[in-house]
Amino acid sequence: MTDRTATPDPRPPHPAPDATPDLSSRNPDWWRQAVVYQVYPRSFADADGDGLGDLRGITRRLTHLAALGVDALWMSPFYPSELADGGYDVADPRDVDPRLGTLDDFAALVAEAHRLGLKVIVDIVPNHTSHQHVWFQEALRAGPGSPARDRYVFRDGKGERGELPPTDWQSVFGGSAWQRVPDGQWYLHLFAAEQPDLNWGNQEVRDDVRTTLRFWADRGVDGFRVDVAHALAKDLDEPLRDLGDHASGGEEALADFPPGTHPFYDRDEVHEIYRDWRKILDAYSPPRMAVAEAWVPGARRALYARPDELGQAFNFEYLQAAWDAEELRQVITGSLRTAHAAGASATWVLSNHDVVRHASRLMLPPDTDENAWLLSGGHAPAVDPDAGLRRARAATLLMLALPGSAYLYQGEELGLPEVADLPTEVLQDPIWEQTGHVRKGRDGCRVPLPWTTTGPSYGFGAAGAWLPQPPSFAAYAVEAQDGAEGSTLELYRTALRLRRKLIDGETLNWAEETPEGVLQFDRGDGWRCVSNLSPGPVSLPAGEVLLTSAPLEDGRLGPDTTAWLGR
Repeated sequence: MTDRTATPDPRPPHPAPDATPDLSSRNPDWWRQAVVYQVYPRSFADADGDGLGDLRGITRRLTHLAALGVDALWMSPFYPSELADGGYDVADPRDVDPRLGTLDDFAALVAEAHRLGLKVIVDIVPNHTSHQHVWFQEALRAGPGSPARDRYVFRDGKGERGELPPTDWQSVFGGSAWQRVPDGQWYLHLFAAEQPDLNWGNQEVRDDVRTTLRFWADRGVDGFRVDVAHALAKDLDEPLRDLGDHASGGEEALADFPPGTHPFYDRDEVHEIYRDWRKILDAYSPPRMAVAEAWVPGARRALYARPDELGQAFNFEYLQAAWDAEELRQVITGSLRTAHAAGASATWVLSNHDVVRHASRLMLPPDTDENAWLLSGGHAPAVDPDAGLRRARAATLLMLALPGSAYLYQGEELGLPEVADLPTEVLQDPIWEQTGHVRKGRDGCRVPLPWTTTGPSYGFGAAGAWLPQPPSFAAYAVEAQDGAEGSTLELYRTALRLRRKLIDGETLNWAEETPEGVLQFDRGDGWRCVSNLSPGPVSLPAGEVLLTSAPLEDGRLGPDTTAWLGR
């Protein structure tokens, strides 16, 4: 947690375009309608040529985000980590992984982002640490019953010699959620064994995370994305409860418990933690925003988004919805209702670092086992990349027309598909090993970005990339799409430029008479969105065509196409 001295970079970043408006300068609630771009640091841009993306690489490419027209970037963890879980195993939450840069590099990134009018959001990982964290190493040395062990969740095992785990709880990544240490005790890890869970009943833990929030907010961070926000509070009273068929604690298991009473997910006590955080975040001017990653049903998700807590929560129901007009209409309506009830704005997301990219996912039949599809290398069933891109572009225009905040994942502005055929020998996601090679994991959406049409890593860096890029990436590169009429990159730029002009208000009105398979709604600020999810073309209502995700077909809106209309 110490500052390091950075070596000045003699190569300046690319010339910046005109700075985008700084939304918070006129509205501290800028995040309510913002477009946020997620950066997975190790896969965005590599400045030093070691094959791993870094902070200087991000800084040099910030002009891309400014030209794209987003309001903020959210960076997945860049903290010291052995990468047992892609950086979410944090060894020091108040420093930068030396492979990715220094605190001075971080300061330069924030300064450049703010100069360009971009806000900066960082991940905070409060449920667990890395097993390399100084606290956990101290706990191993200190032994059973020590104050050091009380910062984590250590328990004696079952069986005659304590050889069995304390409970049947299962890790999200597969296998038992308990790991035994040499002195015989077990510690809890809801994720990888390298990620021991913190004990949020311990005051030192609470105080340390408060310090972390202030540390980054003092360095100019504008907000926080809270990892596994629903898992901090746990019922650790003895005896711990076995869960039987619901030991994994997923959303299905939550339904079998009265709301707020599951042993380790979405407990009511977690909200006191976030009310405490909100006092810290509101002490800054403007107040720092926060968004929860909470895999819980909508009514429960609204609690995390209350103004006196985090203020916003990810809407995974939208991400999980099928490409079906009626299902999407129900999800959108319910999401807006839920957000309004919480006093929050809705959030929308189609891709992130944990799911199959939507240019591929939206083309899979509804009953497809995505893991089986990944294990097949993306061949069973095969996905037509052109059809997938068409549907992805339509889905994006639909999402960007909705009231609330849109979260984009790096590379979707290029139309990148999932790299489903990564050889198993290059996989990095711990899910692959922890499940005994049963689940392929999330590497396919984390393949480094292509910036140029040539080069050992298509402009990602001077050498190769930490995950291999397919040759098809050349056609998706920024260089190939920049200024190219009809390209996905130019579609995003145009859409975001228009959105900034059009968005005003947080409501929509569904059109009363709409053809089957079509979504059509009016925004109170005088424009209309029409998305055709049906198999045939449909006629457009009256209005000026502002933008379409694909060319019109004899003046009609083709299948898998969205249009924005002025009124």
